[in-house]
Amino acid sequence: MAEVINMPRLSDTMEEGTVASWLKKVGDKVEEGDILAEIETDKATMEFESFYEGTLLHIGVQEGETTKVDALLAIIGDEGEDISKLIDGATAAPQNGDEKAEDTAEVKEEPSAEAEAEVPEGVIVVTMPRLSDTMEEGTVASWLKKVGDHVEEGDILAEIETDKATMEFESFQSGTLLHVGLAEGESAKVDSLLAIIGPEGTDVSGLAKSFKPVSSDKPEEIKQEVAKPKEEVKAAASGQSAVSAPAAVAVAQTNGRLFASPLARKMAEERGINLTQVQGSGENGRIIKRDIENFTPPAAGAGATVAKFVPTGQEDWDDVQHSQMRKTIARRLAESKFTAPHYYLGVEFNMDNAIAFREQFNTLPDTKISFNDIIVKACALALRQHPQVNSRWHDDRMQLNNHVHMGVAVAVDDGLVVPVLKFANELSLPQINVAVKDYAVRARDKKLSLDEMEGSTFTISNLGMFGIETFTSIINQPNSAILSVGTIVQKPIVKNGQVVVGHTMKLTMACDHRTVDGVTGAKFLETLKGYIENPVTMLV
Repeated sequence: MAEVINMPRLSDTMEEGTVASWLKKVGDKVEEGDILAEIETDKATMEFESFYEGTLLHIGVQEGETTKVDALLAIIGDEGEDISKLIDGATAAPQNGDEKAEDTAEVKEEPSAEAEAEVPEGVIVVTMPRLSDTMEEGTVASWLKKVGDHVEEGDILAEIETDKATMEFESFQSGTLLHVGLAEGESAKVDSLLAIIGPEGTDVSGLAKSFKPVSSDKPEEIKQEVAKPKEEVKAAASGQSAVSAPAAVAVAQTNGRLFASPLARKMAEERGINLTQVQGSGENGRIIKRDIENFTPPAAGAGATVAKFVPTGQEDWDDVQHSQMRKTIARRLAESKFTAPHYYLGVEFNMDNAIAFREQFNTLPDTKISFNDIIVKACALALRQHPQVNSRWHDDRMQLNNHVHMGVAVAVDDGLVVPVLKFANELSLPQINVAVKDYAVRARDKKLSLDEMEGSTFTISNLGMFGIETFTSIINQPNSAILSVGTIVQKPIVKNGQVVVGHTMKLTMACDHRTVDGVTGAKFLETLKGYIENPVTMLV
């Protein structure tokens, strides 16, 4: 019998997927576990494996094409099998927001009560349980039983990934696993069809198609029910649905092979526990979560005892209400991060000449400049030569600024403010030094005017004085870029073919890809390097 494979939901935010490549072609034999295709989601490109065996009879989405989650992806069945009705049914589904198609799909997905299949005698429908008080949906991390397997009461059916943890999920019924509603890696809402268990050979295809989840408005009651002993849950289960609860697992060793659940293996690795020392309490001696949690390392030697540390502290915290400044900063940073497509360019400059230049400059009477002043001046001059980095994005145009208003990030108690040095390219190094110091003092005293914090065309954020070597910043919109400046470090460098002691500084520029292309940003940093590594050129 042919099986329809739909576009899976491979991440919690995935709405559609793109077929990056097919690893099987129509007519190929497919084994359970074979990789069918590589699917590009909103987060990553992931391998998608088959949970069925047979011949690949149809491909619904070609390489490079994109389709919605649950749309027809492929059909696997017996060689030569007629699948025309399956293809016709899939193409009748809604596409690209077709309202009429959506109406048709809705009617099709919600059959009348008369059309619903009756529950065969002895059959139990297992639904996705609510395993935590905040759980809205669950993901099947792995199935430990497959369709056709006999299931005993207490056997682990699957591992379910919730919003808080991956939990083992045991059966409270005995019978044959007749149907699996979700493949590994797929997600579904609480109360959705997870599996069907019943007498071997029972036809449950109609029940699986017509099953409609009954959402509960009382999550607390569900939470308490799942937490009951399994004898109580069994007594409470009736009709079409049954509740399964998380259970423990143990490690078993047979013929040299160690049996443990994936969750138990992960926990053991995190805690540094040797699984060969753990006694399994799960099915057939399998090691499960409970065994890892209750494991006590053996004594180091005869008569030795292991002291167990029992913490006596208590959880405590202080709530600090957000100031209007912090709320505004948070909102603007979030807007920038999620509206401007950021990318980053990192460079490392030789600072030996800059160090010597600053020492000589500061020998002048009543003169004091910092490395930050040198960077501000160098950026201002470089921006005049690369106006596209000194730009602003509009929906219908790009604004290339001919003036340079340099924003200098200053940390304050409520977050970060950015006073602006107007026409920074026209200021001397001592003038920049005086202005930045003045802004910093008045920023911390909250005495800056709005006019002094508006109009920047480029921003510099410097954490070098705190010993930070490299970091990235969020663009201070409406700027198109921001430069993150690290500390100066002493390290071996190659100079004239010889390894000598030198000084370097790392800078990272975050760019808005809508206005600043990679080559544009690289050329700007090349110009900036010329000024910083040879600062005397700024005085010419």
